[in-house]
Amino acid sequence: MIVYEATKAEFLEDVFHDELVNNITKNYTAKIGRINEREVRAWDNSMQYMYRVLSDNEIPKDAGVAIEFKIPYTSKRVDFLISGKREEKNSVVIVELKQWKSVEVIRGKEAIVKTFINRGLVETTHPSYQAWSYAALIADYNENAQNEKIELKPCAYLHNYIDQGEKDPLTDRVYQYYIEQAPVFVKGQARQLRDFIKKYIQYGDNKENLYKIENGRIRPSKSLQDSLNNMLKGNQEFVMIDDQKVVYEQAIYLAKKALRTNTKQVLVVTGGPGTGKSVLAINLLVELTKQSMVCQYVTKNAAPRNIYAAKLKQDFRKGHIDNLFKGSGSYIDAPLDEFDALIVDEAHRLNEKSGMFSNLGENQTKEIIQASKFSIFFIDDRQRVTLKDAGSIADIQKFASEYKADLSFMNLESQFRCNGSDGYLAWIDDVLQIRETANADFLCSQYDFRVFDNPNDLRKEIERFNKTNNKSRIVAGYCWNWDKVGQSNPDYYDIVLPEFNFKMSWNLGNSATWAIDVNSVQEAGCIHTCQGLEFDYVGVIIGEDLRYEDGKVITDYTKRAKTDNSLKGLKKMLKNEPEKASQIADEIIRNTYRTLMTRGQKGCFVYSRDIHLNTYLKIRFQKIGSTYEIYNSFKVLPKIAENIEEYNE
Repeated sequence: MIVYEATKAEFLEDVFHDELVNNITKNYTAKIGRINEREVRAWDNSMQYMYRVLSDNEIPKDAGVAIEFKIPYTSKRVDFLISGKREEKNSVVIVELKQWKSVEVIRGKEAIVKTFINRGLVETTHPSYQAWSYAALIADYNENAQNEKIELKPCAYLHNYIDQGEKDPLTDRVYQYYIEQAPVFVKGQARQLRDFIKKYIQYGDNKENLYKIENGRIRPSKSLQDSLNNMLKGNQEFVMIDDQKVVYEQAIYLAKKALRTNTKQVLVVTGGPGTGKSVLAINLLVELTKQSMVCQYVTKNAAPRNIYAAKLKQDFRKGHIDNLFKGSGSYIDAPLDEFDALIVDEAHRLNEKSGMFSNLGENQTKEIIQASKFSIFFIDDRQRVTLKDAGSIADIQKFASEYKADLSFMNLESQFRCNGSDGYLAWIDDVLQIRETANADFLCSQYDFRVFDNPNDLRKEIERFNKTNNKSRIVAGYCWNWDKVGQSNPDYYDIVLPEFNFKMSWNLGNSATWAIDVNSVQEAGCIHTCQGLEFDYVGVIIGEDLRYEDGKVITDYTKRAKTDNSLKGLKKMLKNEPEKASQIADEIIRNTYRTLMTRGQKGCFVYSRDIHLNTYLKIRFQKIGSTYEIYNSFKVLPKIAENIEEYNE
């Protein structure tokens, strides 16, 4: 959708007569909706600069001009397009316009800068990356752009930004690749931008290429399909077996049925930790894209999106697959059936509403079902770990019925984590007193479970195993503040246990791929950075929010860090519904440790801040040397002593 389009001559006339912004505003309101004043001011400012750039007789009068082109299936809008021909080739120049006056380099994150936006200093993508990624999106998904071989030439224009010479942060070498793909022009470089446009727009097309792009059928390009398929080939991490393959084939069948019969199809797939939900989701993303369906992988949690995108892309550039991985709040304004398929991982983490203050849109489950012809929800009720987690089978049933969708259910049972031991997972549930199971006594000899009295010993073991293939990590309950002042400083220690001289920082804020980054073993992850992911070995530091007292495992929400938003809103709920609030807080804390303690494929090592819980875990494991030594080494509670005596008998 294009908000404003004209020939170059018409554009110049509209600016000269001061009618352009009024025309843009009218069209924007009619096509998109409410407009904010900042955008109006930006148009008023930036279009004056583009007026000067295009006021050149060598740029054809009948070249097409478009302002605010909304790329389908995204919330992205291209600021300015100029269309025409270069020799015999169809050509469109994409210009990303910025009001910025300063930039700060961010290292450790791909194509990210820091600048002032709306009176605040924020991190955002580099302008060259933005322009390049828009061109990549159009090339990858617009059938007319592909068939007509329209060359897309992106660039960025920061007309308020003053060139700072050789050490200019805007052109720092970390952004070199994207600047080569999409040159960046600043204040005083209008002539260079004009020359760039003239290089690719030699003849006018009377807006023909703009029409082709706006009306092009949206389908993934053959090159994108082939690239994704090649990434998956030979990657052992994404190999499917057993019931994964059964669900995979059924999901493909339902996706095709949705398109063939024009009936919404919804598939719910249940399964506990390690049953291969995420691997299956990625395989479906690649296969459905390969079959020319427009689909996206959806999670609330950014960590798995970033990790799977990184693993999948290999040498492929980030921007090409960015649009395949989306947050769960991306479908607020999506039209009915806009997507062929939406693949929702960790569906139990979906929110009631979207936005920073959870006040935007409708129920996220409803928005996803509404926006897609086929939707598949991977869900595990026992992995809800925040107060906002509202995804449920009941909601899926409710909204599937509302949209008259055919609803199917399947279950994943085969265990790929914890050395394939379903028994360990049941044992963890029993130990954490989430539910009573038949596996109260864990006897699996293949899984390496250990309880440590000293966190330094735990760390040494994790570091030793990590040397093999960088697949072992330390995680912790969120009982220590994640202080902003130390978010990019590896020498700032958030987790400090003075009696052991143990110090560790939370995962650094400049990495979106902590789970696979080199040296991340030196940083502790939390529930938000590891849920949905897996390691060979995981070391879990249990905070004071989980303890053992009077024969019971108890939780204590007051010991959670102030910076943790998992229980945000609990105080208000405690006043209104104290019993319900306490129950939910208890469930969240137990689910958190259940999730942390099931991240390891080969082993889980545990240290608890509560000495009694440590002893209880050792007794329950029944794999220690002398239970009598444990009893004498700690001042344990009477109930634990009874357990030891029973065990010795």
